[in-house]
Amino acid sequence: MPSLRFEKILALACGFLSAAALFAIMALTFFDVGGRKLLDNSIPGSLELTELLMVVVIFAALPLVSLRGEHVLFDSFDTYLPPRVLRLQKAVIDLLIAVALLSLAVLMWKTAGEFAATGETTAQLKIPKAPFLYGMAVLCGLAGVVHLRLIARPPAALAEGEGVAL
Repeated sequence: MPSLRFEKILALACGFLSAAALFAIMALTFFDVGGRKLLDNSIPGSLELTELLMVVVIFAALPLVSLRGEHVLFDSFDTYLPPRVLRLQKAVIDLLIAVALLSLAVLMWKTAGEFAATGETTAQLKIPKAPFLYGMAVLCGLAGVVHLRLIARPPAALAEGEGVAL
């Protein structure tokens, strides 16, 4: 049952983080446009804030997409492959994705450390970039761990309709 607990906590935390950031983008855009139209004055740095919030939305949703298998699939040949080959194919793909995401997480963590050391900030609002890069690294790492865990899950364990088939 620890696996289900991990998945539940991950889904709840990442879902909340992504939803909160998306709501913040919506509210920011609403007030920014309202301020421009009604008061002839927009919110300073609204573009920067939107960009940073988009980073949160995308990277917080990444582990969820992996966990739920909601990525795009090309499965035209799957009906012609024996189940044994499909299991092997799925395991290899999950392993490659896990390696790529974990490598990216390490690279982002290293870059975040460099940004923290140099005090890198956004251009207009001077918001430090390092915390966002650390968050991106952690969320990429979590998505990589999800794919490592998915290696053991057989293709039949995926719900019907999961993913977007081409």
